[in-house]
Amino acid sequence: MDSGDTAWVLMATALVMVMTPGLGFFYGGMVRQKNAVSIIMQCFLMLMLISVQWVLWGYTLAFGSSFGGVIGGLEWLGLQGVGLNPNPTYAATIPHAAFIMFQAMFAVITPALIVGAFAERVKINTFIIFILLWSTFVYDPVAHWVWGSNGWLRQLGVLDFAGGTVVHVNAGAAALASAFVLRRRIGFGSVAMEPHNIPFVALGTALLWFGWFGFNAGSALTAGLSATNAFMVTNTAAAAAGLTWMLMSWYFRGRPSVLGSMAGVVAGLVAITPAAGFVNHLSAIVIGVGAGFFCYVAVAFRVRRQLDDSLDVWGVHGIGGTWGAIATGIFAEKALGGVDGLLFGRVEQLGIQLIGVAAAWVYSFTVSLLIFKALDIGLGFCVKPEEEDVGLDISQHGEKAYASF
Repeated sequence: MDSGDTAWVLMATALVMVMTPGLGFFYGGMVRQKNAVSIIMQCFLMLMLISVQWVLWGYTLAFGSSFGGVIGGLEWLGLQGVGLNPNPTYAATIPHAAFIMFQAMFAVITPALIVGAFAERVKINTFIIFILLWSTFVYDPVAHWVWGSNGWLRQLGVLDFAGGTVVHVNAGAAALASAFVLRRRIGFGSVAMEPHNIPFVALGTALLWFGWFGFNAGSALTAGLSATNAFMVTNTAAAAAGLTWMLMSWYFRGRPSVLGSMAGVVAGLVAITPAAGFVNHLSAIVIGVGAGFFCYVAVAFRVRRQLDDSLDVWGVHGIGGTWGAIATGIFAEKALGGVDGLLFGRVEQLGIQLIGVAAAWVYSFTVSLLIFKALDIGLGFCVKPEEEDVGLDISQHGEKAYASF
């Protein structure tokens, strides 16, 4: 047991926890005023729902002994047999419980990301059922594939330091599936649906950037060199991506967009996530610039195709996570993370990364599509038109974001 490692992982866990309410502010500022309360509530619901699901069955499905490398066993159901002693497989120098709580925050924020895809039109009761089903049948298996001790993608050699495939590709694929199944918002494409509070978006971005240091550097699980490098490259990539998106919006739209700059920062954070423990600071700049460019183009494409992914989860997280996972196979260095990528002579690592990305995309999109379709047919996923018109804050929660107006 190492007290320094334990202190760092506990702090990192708290940092990652802050990301979920931070995401609530980020999304809450991007929706119209009549839906601000609902989107924040949906993010907080993640902390309540998945914190319990993770303890009861989520953790054992993700990290328990493997069934064919596909799903974890049930020996840790309800966390039975899990104590405070270190686990030599996952947490050699910290309490097993500390590792469980750190991973719980990842399980919380991943479905929270999907919330932005169907913002402003989801029924709260169907939403709760969707989150429990998606976390159990999509997040937990993919987490096992990549991070479980005998997960098939981990055995293959896929590198994902902090969740490029497990978190971001997973959520982005689900967001794309929702755009194909769920009806569009009323007036989409013909009525202006502008963000109601850009300062909220900036506040949310700041909280996400702050929390992401725990997300990435905490994934080292030690207070040492790997955490330090992850901390540095995380900040560098976020800055490079934010600048790239700002410059692109300035060039194409005539003004440097604040909203676009914030989206660019998040895209950079997403892209560096799988690579944070494997690349250096100069590679992080390239990854950040690529994230700003690719995600900007993806969002523009989504707008032209009239897909109602309300808050661009696919464009930022799906595409950003895909680029980051592929870039890991290009820029990884053995001196930093134990494995070389394409630029350092190991060509096959790029192919391995492509397999991991493809597997996450196909599985998450397919299963998410089935869950969305089943719930939409069985319970109805979206609110009635008149409820959407008045806003989810009133129709679903009976509350206003700004009662004085």
